[in-house]
Amino acid sequence: MVHQTMKTSTANAMKASASTSHIRRLWRGGPAAAALLLAACAGTPTAPGPAAPSAQPAAPAAPADRSAARWVAADWSDLPGWDADRAAELWPALRRSCGRPAPGWSETCARALLESPADDTAARRLLAAWLQPWRVESSAGRAEGLATGYFEPKIEAARQPRGTFRVALHAPPADLAARRPHWTRQELDTLPAAQAALRGREIAWIEDPLDLLMLQIQGSGRLRVTEPDGRVQTLRVAFAGHNDQPYRSPGRWLVEQGELKPDAASWATIRAWAMQNPARLRELLWSNPRVVYFRAEPLPDPSVGPRGAQGVPLTPGRSVAVDPLAVPYGTPLWIDTVDPLQATPLRRLVMAQDTGGAITGAVRIDYFWGWDESAAAQAARMKHPLRAWALWPRGLRPPAGASVPSAAEARAD
Repeated sequence: MVHQTMKTSTANAMKASASTSHIRRLWRGGPAAAALLLAACAGTPTAPGPAAPSAQPAAPAAPADRSAARWVAADWSDLPGWDADRAAELWPALRRSCGRPAPGWSETCARALLESPADDTAARRLLAAWLQPWRVESSAGRAEGLATGYFEPKIEAARQPRGTFRVALHAPPADLAARRPHWTRQELDTLPAAQAALRGREIAWIEDPLDLLMLQIQGSGRLRVTEPDGRVQTLRVAFAGHNDQPYRSPGRWLVEQGELKPDAASWATIRAWAMQNPARLRELLWSNPRVVYFRAEPLPDPSVGPRGAQGVPLTPGRSVAVDPLAVPYGTPLWIDTVDPLQATPLRRLVMAQDTGGAITGAVRIDYFWGWDESAAAQAARMKHPLRAWALWPRGLRPPAGASVPSAAEARAD
């Protein structure tokens, strides 16, 4: 977005959220959106942290080292469900990536920008003519990984502090680049010098500090802002930097404090804990020292998604976050995972257009669900096994650092 979304890094991780008695529901997101608020209570804590984008993000460059990935040449027949996807739906996302093509993609992107497939069969035919599938594995040869999901929250806000709207979203402080690491969350709440760094940097005010934490985890959001004159407008707040402090899981903190058991952590139990312990809400928030800052952007077209790390708008259901050390931005992928609500196979073409601090390793994606009514619920429940194939231009060598097995190894596979 560039997203700062919270992800789980282990298969047994749980997502949960906390609240207080004055919590208002996310605008359209509802309780399911809040289930993404806190990181895993078991397993390795996550650490979101994509690079902050500039106003004009630099064209993506191929990372020098992708030794974590092993690419194995595959056939189109190896891709489960290949003939069933609505392949033509990929084209808008593909064209967006081709506006900032990765090294070696210029010829393929020129073709994609010129072609407008009439239907799904035509789209598959073009992709098969231009690209070669490669099965993505870990360096140890493991082909199964993890798929999680993220979304863009919608939250009610006010332009000026009033009533219950007392929690400020901030633009980056002027000295953010000069002071590394910058003030922690606790220092910003308690130290006059730290508070002075944020004075005058307020973008808008919302009602709940836990909604702010969710926005910081997701890295972007839509605010339905009531202006002082009563007018209502929707704007986007996008990731603009962070304080360079480590991300700590508040959910894990509750477990370590003995307040919750790992197998009992859920939206209901953590919310209940927060309501029963309002005096400890700050302590819960301070357990995560990382603070994310935003920039406000107009939203003239609500159908356009936030920008991902590649510098192009994300497309719901067709954009994913990846580890760029394993898969370059702008690479089409075929994924084989599970639809979290339908519990049916989710097999489709997607574009690698974003990243996140917890998205590490070869077979690892975060699936962008968008911002509509169901996006929060889908994202909250998505934590499923994943297989993935990178679709790479024919005749172009795999990206630098990717391990390609020898012919003998390939036959053994």
